[in-house]
Amino acid sequence: MGHEMGQGETSTRSENRMPEIWLKGLLLLFRFCLGGIFIYAGVTKILDPEEFALAIYNYQILPDLLVNPVAVVFPWIEMICGFTLIFGWWIGASSLVLTGLLFIFLFALVITLARGLDISCGCFSSTGEGKISWLYIVRDFSLFAVGAFVFFFQGRESDRYRWETVNQ
Repeated sequence: MGHEMGQGETSTRSENRMPEIWLKGLLLLFRFCLGGIFIYAGVTKILDPEEFALAIYNYQILPDLLVNPVAVVFPWIEMICGFTLIFGWWIGASSLVLTGLLFIFLFALVITLARGLDISCGCFSSTGEGKISWLYIVRDFSLFAVGAFVFFFQGRESDRYRWETVNQ
């Protein structure tokens, strides 16, 4: 009878770990996707800061004094946070920063559409990109949700594993 309980406990533990495996896999996928997207976006802007500054200026949201500093700093933040997500360094901080940036980008897109400005997004390149539409908002909101998911669920699977290991 005691032997059967031991097998049952093992079965229950492995069943409990299954959602944890899926969570871990989903977090890894989301980290790599979000990280890769922001590395690409950052690099394209770093290579052409003048055009990115023009894209920022066209939104007509920031004071002229802030356009150039934002055009220089934001791409580096995007790229560095993208790398930290991929390499698994400071996942909480980098996902929080990128999710915050996505919130800012969403805000800028909504304001721009509401004002009826017919400009290029400047999201992944400064030239040749399509005009802003509601699809850009859907895209950025999806990325925002991915970033928030990584922020809120990173580390939880390892915390649960540590708790189960300590309490055995």
